[in-house]
Amino acid sequence: MVKIKLGYAPTRRSIFSAPDAVKFRGLTADRLKELGVDFVDITDINDEGLLYNDEDMEKIAAKFQAEGVDGLLLAHCNFGTEYVCARLAKKLDVPVLLWGPLDERPEPDGVRLRDTQCGLFATGKVLRRFRVPFTYLTNCRLSDPVFERGIKDFLAVCNVVKTFRSTRILQISTRPFDFWTTMCNEGELLEKFNIQLSPIPMTELIQETEAVRADAEKMQEILDGIRREMTVKIKEEEVENVAALAGAMQNLVKKYGCKAAAIQCWNALQSELGIMPCAANAILNEQGIPVVCETDIHGAITALMVEAAGMGETRGFFADWTIRHPDIENGELLQHCGPWPVSVAREKPELTYPLAFDHPGSLTAEAKHGDVTLCRFDGDNGEYSLLLGRAKGVEGPKCMGTYLWVEVENIKRLEAKIVEGPYIHHCVGIHKDVVPVLYEACKYIGIKPDLYDPIEEEVKAYLRGE
Repeated sequence: MVKIKLGYAPTRRSIFSAPDAVKFRGLTADRLKELGVDFVDITDINDEGLLYNDEDMEKIAAKFQAEGVDGLLLAHCNFGTEYVCARLAKKLDVPVLLWGPLDERPEPDGVRLRDTQCGLFATGKVLRRFRVPFTYLTNCRLSDPVFERGIKDFLAVCNVVKTFRSTRILQISTRPFDFWTTMCNEGELLEKFNIQLSPIPMTELIQETEAVRADAEKMQEILDGIRREMTVKIKEEEVENVAALAGAMQNLVKKYGCKAAAIQCWNALQSELGIMPCAANAILNEQGIPVVCETDIHGAITALMVEAAGMGETRGFFADWTIRHPDIENGELLQHCGPWPVSVAREKPELTYPLAFDHPGSLTAEAKHGDVTLCRFDGDNGEYSLLLGRAKGVEGPKCMGTYLWVEVENIKRLEAKIVEGPYIHHCVGIHKDVVPVLYEACKYIGIKPDLYDPIEEEVKAYLRGE
């Protein structure tokens, strides 16, 4: 289960009703508990449990840092003290959610107990002065559906940012010689984003594979899973090689403290084990440990971002853009040799031979149809961006490997984006609309969201609560 912890910092300003601010800080905390949000409160900082001065701000910052919060909720409970909000946000350097409960009708004598909207305007400006990126959840009631949606989306944004900022990828051997497209700048990824690589040689993978093969209990567990989830159409010793390879990658990912892996899937591996690693990749992918092909480091980063945006509830799949649909004008084939997780499949996958290779060890299965998000983190010449958009699965000719025919709004526009770059023929898909979450997360991690369809205003409207 993904757990994201928020720092809850309700705020007020002295010229409006303090009792009303206290009332709404409590109501907001109660609503967060109803939604199952894990948050750190500040009721021990002062009698009101509110942020409104510098002295308390320092204590709140220390508490939130000690608790390791992943995001900050600045709930404006009457007006809010914009400068202490900004100082707190600057100290924490985590995603910030700016929100306040909708103001009530003024009293019969014209008095207003709160002035929340005006306070939100003020804090938004000061956050900009402090160069603190923030997410705005529209001024609404706690009972409004948009509040629940906005909180859950913000938790997903925090998860993407947390994942991205702590990414470490197991790089298994070099990229294949012919794949100049998958080269990456390791130093730049570390300097810009704190993304770390843990490179190992192919010999270390083979040695670990042999160690797993000698572990009868672990081998049996993996083999049982293969036979349960796949229709096996290769030789028994080849199935055992798949199981041993999957176990080896599991062990090495854990050993080096990684969250994902990128493997040189051909051709050194075939001379050592006689199999393709696709099905072994699929096993780890199903466990929420993305393993991508052709040592595509940027592809592994993309896979982590996508799964984080989906809060780990839905598996992503690493694919090639390959050919146009023969019958649908804006159709395209997403395909790869066979590394997709079995939960993505529309049918029980076959463990068999891949397209274009003579060695066994890949899956063949069409993926489920329905709506999908497609994206690609990539960069060159020092600039990075995230290509993203929506598609839907459609019917098409039978193919080999793991595949899905999709339809997009305008394939020519998408095709030009990929060719003109900085993207390549790889992408990651997920059966969930995570476009708004990924779009919003980009502001915190310092990359440009690049929508392949002109839906930016629609995405912004969604994020505004429309």
